[in-house]
Amino acid sequence: MWLKPDEILLKNAFKLWVTEEDNKYFVLQRRRGYGEGGGGLTGLLVGTLDTVLDSTSKVAPYRILHHTPDSQVYWSIACGVTKEEIVQHWDWLQQTIMRTLSVFDSSEDITSFVQGKIRGLIAEEGKTSLVLEEDPEKFREALLRFEKWFELPPKEKLVTYYSCSYWKGKVPCQGWLYLSTNFMCFYSYLLGAEVKLIISWDEIWRLEKTSNVILTESIHVLVHGEDHYFSMLMHLNETFVIMEQLADYSIKRLFDKEAFQREPALSDPLQITKRGLEAHAKSEQFRTFFRLPKEENLLEVHESFLWVPFSHFNTLGKICLSESYLCFASQDGSQCHVIIPMREVINVEKPDSGNRALTVCVRGKRALRFSEVRDYQRLANSIRSRCGISASPQHSASSQAIRGECQSLINHFDDNPEDVTLMVGQKDSSKAVSTEALMTVFHPQDVENLDPKMLKEKMKEQSWNIHFSEYGRGTSMFFTRKTRDLIVRGVPEALRGELWMLFSGAVNDMATHPGYYSDLVEQSLGTSTLATDEIERDLHRSLPEHPAFQSDTGISALRRVLTAYAYRNPKIGYCQAMNILTSVLLLYAKEEEAFWLLVAVCERMLPDYFNRRIIGALVDQAVFEDLIREHLPQLVENMTDLSFFSSVSLSWFLTLFISVLPIESAVNVVDCFFYDGIKAILQLGLAVLDYNMGALISCHDDAEAVTILNKFFDSVTNKDSPLPSTVQQASVGSNDKTSHLNVDISELIREAYEKYGNIRSEEIESSRKRNKLHVIQTLEDTTKQNVIRVVTQEVRFSASHLDGLYNLFKRQHFLCCYWTMKSPALLHHDPSLAYLEQYQLGFQQFSVLFSLLEPWAFCNVKSAVSLWVFRLIDENQDGLVNFKEFCYALDTLYSGSFTNKLKFLFKLHLPPGRGKVDLQAYLKQWQNEILKKEETIKDLPRINQTQFIQFSKTLYNIFHGDPEEESLYRAVAHVTSLLLRMEEVGRRLQEPSSPSESTKPAAADEEEPSTEETATTPESSDTSSSRNSQDAGTDLTEIEWSFSFEQVLASLLNEPTVVRFFERPVDVQTKLGQARVSQLKLKANQ
Repeated sequence: MWLKPDEILLKNAFKLWVTEEDNKYFVLQRRRGYGEGGGGLTGLLVGTLDTVLDSTSKVAPYRILHHTPDSQVYWSIACGVTKEEIVQHWDWLQQTIMRTLSVFDSSEDITSFVQGKIRGLIAEEGKTSLVLEEDPEKFREALLRFEKWFELPPKEKLVTYYSCSYWKGKVPCQGWLYLSTNFMCFYSYLLGAEVKLIISWDEIWRLEKTSNVILTESIHVLVHGEDHYFSMLMHLNETFVIMEQLADYSIKRLFDKEAFQREPALSDPLQITKRGLEAHAKSEQFRTFFRLPKEENLLEVHESFLWVPFSHFNTLGKICLSESYLCFASQDGSQCHVIIPMREVINVEKPDSGNRALTVCVRGKRALRFSEVRDYQRLANSIRSRCGISASPQHSASSQAIRGECQSLINHFDDNPEDVTLMVGQKDSSKAVSTEALMTVFHPQDVENLDPKMLKEKMKEQSWNIHFSEYGRGTSMFFTRKTRDLIVRGVPEALRGELWMLFSGAVNDMATHPGYYSDLVEQSLGTSTLATDEIERDLHRSLPEHPAFQSDTGISALRRVLTAYAYRNPKIGYCQAMNILTSVLLLYAKEEEAFWLLVAVCERMLPDYFNRRIIGALVDQAVFEDLIREHLPQLVENMTDLSFFSSVSLSWFLTLFISVLPIESAVNVVDCFFYDGIKAILQLGLAVLDYNMGALISCHDDAEAVTILNKFFDSVTNKDSPLPSTVQQASVGSNDKTSHLNVDISELIREAYEKYGNIRSEEIESSRKRNKLHVIQTLEDTTKQNVIRVVTQEVRFSASHLDGLYNLFKRQHFLCCYWTMKSPALLHHDPSLAYLEQYQLGFQQFSVLFSLLEPWAFCNVKSAVSLWVFRLIDENQDGLVNFKEFCYALDTLYSGSFTNKLKFLFKLHLPPGRGKVDLQAYLKQWQNEILKKEETIKDLPRINQTQFIQFSKTLYNIFHGDPEEESLYRAVAHVTSLLLRMEEVGRRLQEPSSPSESTKPAAADEEEPSTEETATTPESSDTSSSRNSQDAGTDLTEIEWSFSFEQVLASLLNEPTVVRFFERPVDVQTKLGQARVSQLKLKANQ
């Protein structure tokens, strides 16, 4: 590898290098401790230095230096891991550069030319290099060490690396931590003690920052029950974030495909970079905070002041720009943020270059003034280009000019109201779609009703109207502390749908997809799938006590929304609890709005909740447990098993408390959820447990605790609700109200915000990432235990051996997924399938793993025998082998009787394993097996001439390398001769009569051999096999002959050497250990 020329003073350096070759201008050196004579104390010291020190020119074992005769200064220009690599560079210098150097007169010119040439070579390499880091030279050296030490496949992409200490027991090992796309690796070499660690991201159970007495701060990694600690990192937070991102990326890509979104920066595992991961993380955080669609990416960030008209001061914050949105969030603690869709921007003015300010005019008679923007010119141009606005002529910096420009634009939209984009319901839907919220249809507000509840409702509406007048209304409204205060007190019925759309970001989805829902309804109309069947079953279970869902109007609207969503997102389809949530959405939002609210909840606000494994809900349950430990220590002390709260809280998270609270109280919770996200649900859960702390501590079992919580929820009321009694849910526990006084939902929510409002959303997201690893791995472990429980009934492997086999099988499945997005195994992996079918191997993956585990080393990766074994055990012939089929084959070869092992080898060479298969005969054969429970040796067809020759070759391959190889070869030769003589005698006895019918199928099979198998059959065999064929085949060239399995078995049973060989026990544990070590290396050498 060519290096950027770096000056070296050899006289001041340690004598760590040995000169191998030199000439007038170049020196090729080998590092002491490498190559010949590399042992001893020198090798130990050099190895230690190479591991600990961050040297760019003294790491590779070979290097080339440039020098001139009249100078003591040397320049490193190349290095290499192997001698072959460095010799290639040396030869190029000899043949290309040496002739040119003779034309120069001065040493300075020679050195300048060599340096320029080497830099040019590096630049050419850089054009196709995947290295995109800040310091390419150091990164190239790190990549060199990474490839040398860990011997991973060449496609493995190194992302970054750090110097750190790894704690092996109580002793720290100083070395280097390498983070690549699929692996976390560590290497240390200290005075002869080498420590090498390779952990794939998909094996990690827990990843967290910890601290204790010995380690002030470290990163803890839990893998298969083993703890690994990394400390003394210069940039611990940065390291942890990158590790977290890589682990999350691997989990999504390999396990949780339903949640994996193909981001442009992360779609190809070969192109993952540290910079790309950081950009992706920032974009994800940006989208989450501002509730923006998945397509948006953070493009620009500018620090600035925003003039806040309602407070009459400038607030410091950051402008965040994406493809379609201009957002601002304060940083001075005012909790103020605003979201401006680019479609709402009508002009951008730069009134004052003195204070670097610009004004953004938006529809709805609004203007936002940003000041002290460092690169205000670039920001203005970016906004204009994304909005399609041409740069306007220069204007005066006076406020009068600004007002005049904005006023003219406002007048334009007053005169042309059709140009104004409505915040909600921009396009008329089809007549089949309901255009009114169900609550307005089934419970219209009586304007003349002046009872106390309605008066309070009107006061709430007035408060919100005042808020709108000060802070704006619609998509460009300011979000502040006051907004949250109004939410906590309760949203008025008339504004609920509009505010839900605004807070969730669904208003933007609907505005950018006009007519999308109507088209979905038409396309999904009449479709029949598993999802639609489940929807029909649950329609009448959705708020059955509410009048809206006792009529066809409500039921039809619910059916359309759920069916349209299942059609839009077939990966989720329909999940229980979606019907309950959608019912409440339809009460307060129009049908199309309810659809987009459902999209926002399922795909943004509650990710991974509504899928087959409800991973998101399980993760948030784990987050909830962490919060209980932190905020309710008294409860933890008295209830050590917190899994009870996980089980009881599942419905809280899935239905946002709608399934446990009366509807008039639950909608207040939904208000908070749409504003604060999952944080509101977690806060309320803590408040519920805190309120019932005393009763829960004193209860004796889980059933009593469930009863306490149910009675509490029944006692929760909404004293301000204007809904009539026909709409409000009756409390289930209304007959027994002695244990609980009525609790007002507004008071409960207010208490939750007061006590637990300091929980930060960033902490929740961090806890989600940390717990997601554990949740996914727990689900995977459950799958493994279920598979082992099924397989263990049919094989003789112990549970521990099956556990090891499963890990190898699963790892082999993933090894073909690590470096491509289009791996067949990855496409076939589906967590929703039956346990046995979740991980399957195609032929290529199977052949590699089987060659590592089969007991006799007769089955090479690319041999035809591998293909025959694969076809034999692929029972349903779908081109994939599951774990049960794989174990059954190994169990036969490891622990089967001599007869069963021989039968397995015999069947490999029969037509069902080679060539076309008569499906009817094959099905009949399997039917007979089921009826008989066990295949007898008489059921096997006879083996013909070609198949028997190949069977003999397979036996020779099996015996090759055995200590008794000669005896085994002689035994096979003797059996072959005996069988041929027996067949010849049988033929002579039958000569007067017609040929035996039993030979006809064999001859028929031989007429049309499989092209594929003929091509893959080995053309040569061992000398013994050739000699045997020549002896036996003199007069049989024109006559077809065949043998039954009984004949082969009886003949081989008379050979004690062969019987002893096949009955020799196999050390399964040793085989598994060797396979674990070789599995990754075999992939690297392919």
